[in-house]
Amino acid sequence: MLLPKLKIAHMLPRIPVIQGGMAVKVSTGRLAAAVANAGGIGTIAGTGLTDAELRSEIQTARSLSDGYIGVNVLFAAKRFSELMLTALREKVDFVISGAGFSRDMFQWGREHKIPVLAIVSSARLARLAEKLGAAAVVVEGKEAGGHLGTDRPIAALVPEVAASVRIPVVAAGGITDGFDIARMLRLGASGVQMATRFVASRECEAHANFKAQYLAANAEDVTLIDSPVGLPGRAISNHFTRSIAGALRSKIQHCDGCLKHCSAKFCILDALRKAVSGDTQNGLVFSGEFVGRIKEILPVQEIMDRLVAQMEQAFIPEHSTP
Repeated sequence: MLLPKLKIAHMLPRIPVIQGGMAVKVSTGRLAAAVANAGGIGTIAGTGLTDAELRSEIQTARSLSDGYIGVNVLFAAKRFSELMLTALREKVDFVISGAGFSRDMFQWGREHKIPVLAIVSSARLARLAEKLGAAAVVVEGKEAGGHLGTDRPIAALVPEVAASVRIPVVAAGGITDGFDIARMLRLGASGVQMATRFVASRECEAHANFKAQYLAANAEDVTLIDSPVGLPGRAISNHFTRSIAGALRSKIQHCDGCLKHCSAKFCILDALRKAVSGDTQNGLVFSGEFVGRIKEILPVQEIMDRLVAQMEQAFIPEHSTP
């Protein structure tokens, strides 16, 4: 059957799925290329990289895929503008901003003739992003991994946002299979963004220990932390999350000054780097709320094939989703 189409500016992927940008060095060029080759839209996480590292990841993705490749950068990062401009100069297909946005970034996108997307958590912010020039909005519910801008579920947010803007609305947060995608499309989304599911892929370059945390996690293992970014964050509980929540918290020994505004409760860049490098007890392992539903590591192509099969099954009228 013909799947619903997601069209954002010049992009018209075969499958209405954007792979989320997970920092630091979780969403790399290799993973983004694999998703693009499988019919979706790939995203490289730029946060925490140098300009040279970001250029290298983009070039790696381009060497592996002719599909749609973009870059995600955390707006709260001090080097947001430099990284975004690096991505634009490399002629990526799009740039997406999380944890805030500004008028300038949409102007930069227009100057380079590259669409800019914004991650939002309410209809009000979606309308503002549209007014400023966003090509699409990714509306993220409380179920998402990483930094959260709302405590409301995605199923409540999507209809509100879809009714309030004319640009494409992409649903994100807790989406792990094709049945979830079908539900979001029925609620008014044009497509979805998925991050957690793609960590448990062969092409994801995170350490094996990092992926093992995902496979071992259950619902009770997922917790909220107070991030120095100034937003709550969702992660898998470990020694690190327990220590920053209690009396074990130690002073920061080194600061890279990576954030525009930082509470200095801990160094988030250091915590993310430790985890992706394999120290998953002393590092921060961001994940979505429903990571416990993921129990195997698969090639990206197989993940995408399963998503399509589940979507097709879900769109059969008499089918009742589990």
